[in-house]
Amino acid sequence: MEISIRTPLIHSLSLSQHSGCNVWLKMESSQPTGSFKLRSAGHACCHYASKGATAFVSSSGGNAGIAVAHSGRKLGLPVTVVVPETTSARARQLIEQEGARLIVHGKVWSEANDYALSLATDEIIYIHPFDNPLLWEGISTIVDEVISEGVKPDAVILSVGGGSMLSGIAQGLEKNQLSHIPIYAVETHGTASLNASLNAGKLVRLDKVSGIATTLAASQVCENAFNVASRLDVKSMLVSDAEALHACRHFLDDHRVLTEPACGVSLSLLYEKKIRFKPADNVLVIVCGGASVTLEGIAG
Repeated sequence: MEISIRTPLIHSLSLSQHSGCNVWLKMESSQPTGSFKLRSAGHACCHYASKGATAFVSSSGGNAGIAVAHSGRKLGLPVTVVVPETTSARARQLIEQEGARLIVHGKVWSEANDYALSLATDEIIYIHPFDNPLLWEGISTIVDEVISEGVKPDAVILSVGGGSMLSGIAQGLEKNQLSHIPIYAVETHGTASLNASLNAGKLVRLDKVSGIATTLAASQVCENAFNVASRLDVKSMLVSDAEALHACRHFLDDHRVLTEPACGVSLSLLYEKKIRFKPADNVLVIVCGGASVTLEGIAG
């Protein structure tokens, strides 16, 4: 059973003209839940369901939690999502709308995650928001779809939170013999856990995370993402909250699509002209979406 869908690949005339290259948008915002997380959660949930899982438990109050709730509903299996107190009312509403049981526990994600883990059994399967090879395998299909449409990217731009997107796209590029191309991995200054680890030469945890891109706010990226960034041509980039919001508003005007600030960080590299490409280059941007974003959330 396929839970996620094949998303549109769009050539952006406005961003291409603005950036002086060919900009291709992989519209993961078009997933039924509005986020690429449905690829990862859907793939993992289908796998565990086939192995006899009777229920799922997750620990994300954002895109991942909504995706697990949706996957469970499609598979006819109950889902519990544990969220911290900081989770928005909109995200909570969407989780419950999918039919999941919602539990609010802890002030930060790590506390919610610990409680979610305590609810898991041999048959009630815990679905991590970003750190599981099954998640990365699901995300890798993004690259497969791009290649199948005849577009061979010369570079990829993506956002980094916990690192599942980076892990999955890297896997997809390697599968399609494109591991040599650069990946621009973008974070905000307040959520720069990958950047901090690369600068330190080892996996490190941020003392605190802050800012508007709340779904990027993992204090430490998964080990696989750090290994990928150390092994491949991954260029760590940082943008401000203001630049991320500016990109979201510009993208809404250009493409009539509302994205969250965590997605805006990637788009801002092009809108702010932080990197330059050759005119013939095909630049792939993963428009990762935003399940619970509202117009009010990017107003400013």
